Amino acid sequence: MKHFEKIAVYSVIVLLFGYLIVVPDKNVGAVESETSDNPGVTGVGGVFFKAKDPKKIKEWYHKHLGLKTDEHGAKFEFRSIDDPDVKGILQWSPFSADTKYFEPSDKDFMINFRVRDIEKLVKKLKAAGVPVVDSIAIYSYGKFVHILDPENNKIELWEPVQKKHKKRTENGY
Repeated sequence: MKHFEKIAVYSVIVLLFGYLIVVPDKNVGAVESETSDNPGVTGVGGVFFKAKDPKKIKEWYHKHLGLKTDEHGAKFEFRSIDDPDVKGILQWSPFSADTKYFEPSDKDFMINFRVRDIEKLVKKLKAAGVPVVDSIAIYSYGKFVHILDPENNKIELWEPVQKKHKKRTENGY
């Protein structure tokens, strides 16, 4: 399979996985409720991958699959199952093939998971011997930290700032 085909397959799998997590059925999903007190994953926050020409790949996805892309990629918005007034995003972003952002992993992709209580989660992961790559970074849109899984995949953990969006249109968004 060519590099481009692998990227397309990875993207579709992750986007479908992210969709399944936010299906509006409280009995369906791969994670605990977002209102749980346990630190952990609440959903997929993004899929990032290396591309030889990120601009060209964004244009291809726009032209052939209808993605509305910008300088960062594409954002897929959804509503929280537990609180429909909370809007979330799943970010899809191609990075330059020579990016250092995925290091120390040598993989061509990185998954971002939305999490709850990132501080407690990092303590729990460190106690279990999970490699934590950096310290928690705080931005206006949330807190981030990176870990490595057993196959040296760099995973980005993100505790987003929750914003309520009370006004909705006819279709619920």
